Amino acid sequence: MAKRFVRQKSRDSNYREGNVHPLFPTGGGWSPLDGENRDRKYVKNIRAMSPLQQALIDAVEQRAVVLALGPAGTGKTYLAIAKAVEALEKGSASRIVLSRPAVEAGESLGFLPGDLQDKLAPYLRPLYDALTERLGTKRLKALLAEGVIEIAPVAYMRGRTLNDCYIVIDEAQNCTYGQLKMLLTRLGWRSTMVLTGDPDQTDLLSGLSGLWDIANRLEQVPEIAVIRLGEADIVRHPLVAGMLTVL
Repeated sequence: MAKRFVRQKSRDSNYREGNVHPLFPTGGGWSPLDGENRDRKYVKNIRAMSPLQQALIDAVEQRAVVLALGPAGTGKTYLAIAKAVEALEKGSASRIVLSRPAVEAGESLGFLPGDLQDKLAPYLRPLYDALTERLGTKRLKALLAEGVIEIAPVAYMRGRTLNDCYIVIDEAQNCTYGQLKMLLTRLGWRSTMVLTGDPDQTDLLSGLSGLWDIANRLEQVPEIAVIRLGEADIVRHPLVAGMLTVL
């Protein structure tokens, strides 16, 4: 009986001392920028791992609108964001605007706690990850607070004109034709827009994704570059390319 009392007392003490944490901490909620040791060293100048990746880098440097289509792991998002950060550092863009549709990947997450930013954070996490690798957590937080870098869902882009900035539309395969048309027409003076996505991995109902149609139409415009990456450009684990050939 005495040993049981001691164990119970120890558990209560550990809980009071903070060894047990709630899933969603109160006072601020979860943020993609939270966590220790998230700063990483990175290569300052990115290097293409395939001819088509080099074609994507060249297109971003030369064209105002670029569409990067390809399977998972081909570096579409990372290259686009790396070039966005590079443009910001060089002064060729005064700010970065990143947008991504808040679409659940085949499952319903239900109610998410927190304010609007907390609810959107899980959907925008891949963008935060890429930015953190290029800038580091502290600098990224500062640029977000200053409004130099803005991350917003697609629904918040309507009615805007984006001048003198670098725009990245990620996961474009989860946008409808109307949404993509709206996003493309946000392009303002002295701006660059890059759309990335994999038409074969849309989370929308069949026939709703507009990325493939938009890409085929814009490919006829000489001033717009459409880069189609393939399995040979995948830079993730070698099994990813093997799986995509049979899935």
